[in-house]
Amino acid sequence: MRDSTHWVGTWTAAPAPAEGAAFSNHTLRMIPRVSIGGSRLRVRISNAYGTRPLAVGAACIGLRSTGPALVPGSNRQLTFGGESRATIAAGALVVSDPVELGFAPLSDLAVSVHLPADLPASFGITGRYARQTNYISPPGDFAAEELMPVGRLTDDWYFVCGIDVVAPPETGAIVAVGDSLTDANISTHDGHHSWPSQLARRLVARQSGRPMAVMNQGLGGNRILHDVRGDSGLRRFDRDVLAQPGVRYVLVLEGINDLGVLTRLETKTPAERKAFVTQLTAGYAQIVARGHSRGLKVYGATITPDTGSDYYHPDAGSEADRQAINAWIRAPGHFDAVVDFDKVARDPADRSRLAPAFDSGDHLHPNAAGYKAMGEAVPLALFR
Repeated sequence: MRDSTHWVGTWTAAPAPAEGAAFSNHTLRMIPRVSIGGSRLRVRISNAYGTRPLAVGAACIGLRSTGPALVPGSNRQLTFGGESRATIAAGALVVSDPVELGFAPLSDLAVSVHLPADLPASFGITGRYARQTNYISPPGDFAAEELMPVGRLTDDWYFVCGIDVVAPPETGAIVAVGDSLTDANISTHDGHHSWPSQLARRLVARQSGRPMAVMNQGLGGNRILHDVRGDSGLRRFDRDVLAQPGVRYVLVLEGINDLGVLTRLETKTPAERKAFVTQLTAGYAQIVARGHSRGLKVYGATITPDTGSDYYHPDAGSEADRQAINAWIRAPGHFDAVVDFDKVARDPADRSRLAPAFDSGDHLHPNAAGYKAMGEAVPLALFR
């Protein structure tokens, strides 16, 4: 019998291959900040990049108090098909059974996962940069402890890739898919400065309109066309967007890494650059088509400036390519609507550069004020 429960993703982390991580009989305590609240939830744990099955010895979820400490009495055991343990096949994920736990919008939860096996780096640890302080225990199972002992800190998400909540039928969700500019690179740890976080705060605060969750599927270094530290935007679109519970809208901010890598190590001829622009915009068109096939509204965001960046050292040619790509994004009939982050973030005196007030200092990533301005520039009327 089909389950008619309306599940909506209230928090996500896009799976990617972790760099240099290893575990052996450790407990992880991840601290996700949700977008919408509720009273019944479930947790998703991913082994997307594992080379063999992942054993989960125990898992719990509770309300975070401070640091690794939980609100007394809030910790709930997670089960998987009624069992307290789970084995996740390589490349797969597991969804926990529903659990009752009341939590408010924009609150911090704590997901604790005990990994009883030896997981060397060669295992293929699934994780990505969090810009959030998370906790790793000394050896042992501490998932049920309200104050977990801390062996070391980490600023990555490991294995935990989503939290879903039972929501009223009218509740929808937005997936923000992108690269480090969506993931809020260079922003303050534990500050929740990303533009999707700002958008979530605005949606919670608005006085009218349907309830709307925000899932941040930003992934540092991600490209539309090619794999790099994780799957390309086109490859991961089904998993990270279409498969997300309750998704109704997609907002795509991606392409600056495709553009930067093109000429980072060698110059390209005008014909090669023109072919690249055609390939990238064709990638956007594929994302729109795949979103529309599932009944989603797909919104495009213009690529922000990066002139002066030492990482990509763009030249006049790459800036012309960026302008051509943004012109395609802005053109009617391609996306269902456009959010003009380029216009928001650029320097009025030099449109090829970030505004000084919004520049983190690397001339590529915005600072907290820049991310806030981007989040405030997304029209809430798009999500009626």
